[in-house]
Amino acid sequence: MEEESLSRSWRGAGSMPWYVGASQLLGVASVVMTGVWMGHYRGGYAWDGSAQEFNVHPLCMVLGMIFLYGDAIMVYRVFRTESKRSVKILHAVLHALTLLISVIGIVAVFQFHSGSSIPHMYSLHAWCGMLTFVLFIAQWLLGFLFFLFPGATAWLRSCYLPLHAFFGLVLFGLAVATCLLGMVEKLLFSILDTYSRFTAEGVLANCLGMVLLGYGVLVGYVLTRDDFRRPPHPEEEALSVHFKTLTEGGATSP
Repeated sequence: MEEESLSRSWRGAGSMPWYVGASQLLGVASVVMTGVWMGHYRGGYAWDGSAQEFNVHPLCMVLGMIFLYGDAIMVYRVFRTESKRSVKILHAVLHALTLLISVIGIVAVFQFHSGSSIPHMYSLHAWCGMLTFVLFIAQWLLGFLFFLFPGATAWLRSCYLPLHAFFGLVLFGLAVATCLLGMVEKLLFSILDTYSRFTAEGVLANCLGMVLLGYGVLVGYVLTRDDFRRPPHPEEEALSVHFKTLTEGGATSP
């Protein structure tokens, strides 16, 4: 009976910390590897319109649109027993940090292009990146209006919630794909002649790409596994019913 109970626990929510822990290791590794790539192989960082300012762009985008964004959309799974209000605030704060860091990364690449007389927004990476970023801002604003702004009714929130969750995961997938496109573009511009010789920089970048894929897969798995969903909390359901009564004029049963 004990073995059967342990087996059910592993198959259920009890296994979630292992997946979340693995995702965090991969997420931190992706940021560190990006920092090493841009810092050691690409000359470091600056804010002067040079190639060193460009290096700020991939570091910020991996930190913001990949690592912090992935963590932001996992918080409702990770903090399953915490109050929903606290988790909602953490979710919003992590998204705000993602937005701030990503803006810094985008400004860096635009200033580099301007300083080097390189055309803006000509590559597939740039198109996908700008699309992802604009949709991310829209998603963040809609989430604020529906879930943090007091004017939205319970009916509107319940209608929008599935769309918010779906597009959150879709945009995360787009962010990972855009990052991989950017990595390939950078490698072809920087080490095209030596890339096929398994140079250290190329191997590091390829390993980074695999780590990013692994992080994306783990985040997606944690978000889509039914056993990891936040369990219903009676006090939150009671508050939801009370809120609906106040906003829509309904009546609660005794």
